[in-house]
Amino acid sequence: MSRIPVPTREAAPAASQPLLDAVERQLGVVPNLFRLVALSPAALQGFLGLNGALGKALDVKTRERIAIAVAQVNGCDYCLSAHTYLGLNLAKIDNAEIALNRRGASSDPKAHAAVAFARKIAENHGRAAEADLGAVRAAGYTDAQIIEIIAIVAENLFTNLVNIVAGTDIDFPVVRAAEAA
Repeated sequence: MSRIPVPTREAAPAASQPLLDAVERQLGVVPNLFRLVALSPAALQGFLGLNGALGKALDVKTRERIAIAVAQVNGCDYCLSAHTYLGLNLAKIDNAEIALNRRGASSDPKAHAAVAFARKIAENHGRAAEADLGAVRAAGYTDAQIIEIIAIVAENLFTNLVNIVAGTDIDFPVVRAAEAA
């Protein structure tokens, strides 16, 4: 049971209702994370704005790979479960690739550079060595795309922290960070 109660869809603040309507139109459902963040209309608006903007950054497979790696680093079972589901069903990433992503790797060389860099950023609180930047640049990422990778890490860190603090009930097939990838 969540330590911060997740409101029902109908009990969410009135200012969050139009935002939740948009989530439902896009996803077909309103996952617990969105209803939880909806307790603060300002936080929901900020999160959805960042999420929408970053939905145009990189490609969906890379974004999901990064989300999986960050959730694993932070031990966020909710986000690991959600992004494993999205990775499999939306991004069409297979189980073997998801296992690699959880370890901060990828079978695709370019994606590997992004995921490894994202993992280092998450683990080291943004401290990246020159070699880390060199590796992601050598894989073909521009400085603008490096900023996008960092932004995707930050977006996922927000949701990881919300769900870890709240102990949000998982409404996806459960994947545990403590279990081997």
